[in-house]
Amino acid sequence: MLESHHARCTNAEEYASLLRFTRDGDAALESWLGELCAKTATGIQRIVPCASLEALILGGGYGRGEGGVLKTEDGDASYNDLEFFVLIRGAPRLNERRYGKAIHDLGHRLTEESGLEVELKITSLASIRSSETTMFYYDLVCGHRVTIGPPDIFDGCEHHTQASRIPLHEATRLMMNRCSGLLYAQERLSRSPITEDEADFVYRNIAKAQLAMGDALLAANGQYHWSCIERHQRLKHLALRELADEMPLVIKAHASGVHFKLHPERCPIAHAGLHELHEKVNALGWTIWQWIEQRRLKRSFASPAQYAHDPASKCPETRRLKNALVRVMAFGPTAALRGDRWRYPRESLLRILPLLLWQRDSYSAESAALANRWLHRPAPTWNEAVEAYERLWCRFN
Repeated sequence: MLESHHARCTNAEEYASLLRFTRDGDAALESWLGELCAKTATGIQRIVPCASLEALILGGGYGRGEGGVLKTEDGDASYNDLEFFVLIRGAPRLNERRYGKAIHDLGHRLTEESGLEVELKITSLASIRSSETTMFYYDLVCGHRVTIGPPDIFDGCEHHTQASRIPLHEATRLMMNRCSGLLYAQERLSRSPITEDEADFVYRNIAKAQLAMGDALLAANGQYHWSCIERHQRLKHLALRELADEMPLVIKAHASGVHFKLHPERCPIAHAGLHELHEKVNALGWTIWQWIEQRRLKRSFASPAQYAHDPASKCPETRRLKNALVRVMAFGPTAALRGDRWRYPRESLLRILPLLLWQRDSYSAESAALANRWLHRPAPTWNEAVEAYERLWCRFN
């Protein structure tokens, strides 16, 4: 087994940072993470024949050397999931059928033993090479740790290393997912009282949204970077005339998001303070969402309701026939008879999220009717709409 690090770095300092799982975790944490990677590699080699196994890649924050370090009384502890990519020769779907159960069972076993979520995803080098550039592939190819395989495993994937090729709808998708986190946090905050675990959930999702707003603006302007530290430096120099008044708030929020990403913590804020923080981040979220979507769709939206009801496609980059097939597979044969049959299911999320997140107090019968249409479930109340939204989001985020 050849274990090494690999990244598309611009200087020696960047490369050196990838020799670690974290930026400043103690030696015990670094050693423990290394042992867990070795256990994962041994398990994969027992499942997948050597002739078929191309590589085992650690992605995510720990793969990029920027994993979260949780400070505890017993020393540094891990926080983020371990995201592994199992590259196997041949069609990923066939390999999923052939090796999927054993590989996912391995992930569950390692998760139980370590107390850290170990996620194993099956793909292939050919699939990555032939895929269009996305934020996901950019992060993976530019910053990762090779656990099994040659250090130059991603040669031939150079198109994934160009941030300028990340399409604008990727910024929208990032905002959709992190603003969905704000929605679920909002639902938790509607309960009274909330538990410590619920407070942690809210605080964590607020921090993710704070990071995402700046990241989305960078991606929309071709300046995204795999390192959150570098992204923050770039954000401070990003000049956007339409957002001149908001940029100081975006930069401050992004700094908080970077801090939480590298040094996560239990929620230190009382319930009332969480409400206030959520409201501030939520309001800024609509400003960024509105700016990105008006630029992407080349249409103006004065309010979340106007955005939700606007008839134009929210996913113009998708293909109509494929959209119809996906809808039938997701919702059954009757989906082919609906007026939205040519729309990709993610459009449902893009339309309904603004109503639920930014216009909760004005959720009306008209809102419920729109939610019912796009979410394929009755949603007479805000809470029922959030539940229906989350079910769909789990499938098409």
